[in-house]
Amino acid sequence: MPARALRHELLLVLGVSLGASAIRALVSFTGVLTRPGGLSDHAANLNSSRAPDRPWLDLAWQLVGIGTALVPVALVAHLLLREYGYRGGGMRLIGFDTTRTRFDLAWGAVVAAGIGGSGLALYLGAHAAGANLTVVPESLPDVWWKYPVLIASAVQNSVLEEVIVVGFLLRRLDQLGWSPLGALTASALLRGTYHLYQGIGGFFGNVAMGVIFVWLYRRWGRVMPLVVAHALIDIVAFVGYGLLAGRVGWLPTA
Repeated sequence: MPARALRHELLLVLGVSLGASAIRALVSFTGVLTRPGGLSDHAANLNSSRAPDRPWLDLAWQLVGIGTALVPVALVAHLLLREYGYRGGGMRLIGFDTTRTRFDLAWGAVVAAGIGGSGLALYLGAHAAGANLTVVPESLPDVWWKYPVLIASAVQNSVLEEVIVVGFLLRRLDQLGWSPLGALTASALLRGTYHLYQGIGGFFGNVAMGVIFVWLYRRWGRVMPLVVAHALIDIVAFVGYGLLAGRVGWLPTA
């Protein structure tokens, strides 16, 4: 495939997904910086209600949001499948499949345990230092679908981010002749930038996570363990916040 077409595909996928998120996060961070007060005086809400007084409409909005956020993943699947004229390849090219389920689940859990604990410590430290907004992982009403939606949101985040910012981005950059270090830097900085709405701590923490994830992807040739790890980290953050917010003194709340 011509390099020009590869560049166009990459820019279009990023433009309808995490590239656009990075731009929005940068604008949001700039807005917070120019408002009175420190970063920790402001909050970043991740899973909030769209219709708090109408639970079924709220649920519909949550499911629509989760579903439409995965459309860029479907686009990536189409583009990867097209590389071989629809005769093979597809998401297997980046290791997004179920051929090594035990490996993916086991290593995903190990990575989640390591990164999740250090990430929480970094967030608490950055927040205490005034370098991070107060992250509110969820502010949904206490209805029956709250935790299933939070879990679905976590899985959606992990699939979207790891398929695009690791699997697809690195594949296209490799095909365009980028060096491994250049591709790693681009992936990690992109991950950090679209988390910049959380503050400086969120940026640097996710850059570090991006470096580790790219290194692991190069080692394993599979994006699925990273999806599992990311999903577990977000599930613990979302559900844990819902269960602990206001009940423990060490967890910052808005």
